Amino acid sequence: MKDLNFAVIGAGHGGKALAAHLAIKGFSVNLYNRTLSRIKPIIKMKGIELEGEIIGFGRLGCITDDMEKAINGIDIIMIVVPANGHSPIAERCAPFLKKGQIVVLNPGRTCGALEFLQTLRENNNHEDVIIAEAQTFIYASRGMGPATAKIFRIKQAIPVAAIPSEKTDEVVSKLNMAFPEFISASDVIETSFNNMGAVFHPSITILNASRIESTLGNFQFYIEGVTRSIASILEVVDQERVDVACALECESIYTAIDWLSMAYNVVEDSLFDAIHSNPGYVGIMAPRTTNVRYITEDVPMSLVPISEFGRHLGVSTPVIDSLIHIADSIFKKDFRKMGRNLASLGVDGLNLKQTREVLINGKR
Repeated sequence: MKDLNFAVIGAGHGGKALAAHLAIKGFSVNLYNRTLSRIKPIIKMKGIELEGEIIGFGRLGCITDDMEKAINGIDIIMIVVPANGHSPIAERCAPFLKKGQIVVLNPGRTCGALEFLQTLRENNNHEDVIIAEAQTFIYASRGMGPATAKIFRIKQAIPVAAIPSEKTDEVVSKLNMAFPEFISASDVIETSFNNMGAVFHPSITILNASRIESTLGNFQFYIEGVTRSIASILEVVDQERVDVACALECESIYTAIDWLSMAYNVVEDSLFDAIHSNPGYVGIMAPRTTNVRYITEDVPMSLVPISEFGRHLGVSTPVIDSLIHIADSIFKKDFRKMGRNLASLGVDGLNLKQTREVLINGKR
């Protein structure tokens, strides 16, 4: 076994894939899940079967619903839960995280690392723990059974940033021992506001709501769910996101087409063609219901903060705002109030310089 050890927090689609892949690579891996019943089959199998681009059996170490057991003495803690679970996970980790440990959100969505850090502080953990976030999840993957996962595609380049940003290279150098696909981003402004889940997930789900409900998701989400008209809306959402990133003086901004080229080596002139040329999207089916994380996670934890920072900096985001309003209507909720708004992120009332200082260094 290799010296670096990992804990994977979350045994959903991505968590199972990541834990199994790390174990197959020869690393010691613990797996935590809040609900014991979900991991009982994995406990029985003592690991996870992986299929798709990587085939094999990943034998795990501690498989538990006890957070202390999962992360005690662990070098790198990979959080693989929906973004609305980041703060609750931080609360559970707070009593046990120690100096020198690295926490990586996979992915952070928008401002995940900042929210995680603030939650630790609110729970009296002021240890020198490094909190980092990936700009996107490393795989296109799905859970195929209680103890089985499938990796459809491994993305080529995954930007990662830490708070404070000066710790980023240290985090990435350690992650590269397992995954050369992780690369250093300038700061969490780059990873948070180049959040492609915000562009793709809510729009495609909301605009295909009728088809999802009438077919129970019996169509390919990206290949069939993205028509030319929907791709045109995605392009506007993407441009609004880029405009907000520019207002925050993001050092590295890329469009959705740029990202598809970087992550999947897909080179096309239009977003529609890029999506339809991506082999990593082939076979990924739509969700069976609109009550799915593509809305319940990505609206409050991705679209809301992009919209909030836009309003804060005088950038108009009318299509993003419309998607938030439609999601509110579908679920009878106020996603802006319950999501990552300026107040909850601790940047309400700050000027641009102060806002950037909080995002880059975690300091007011």
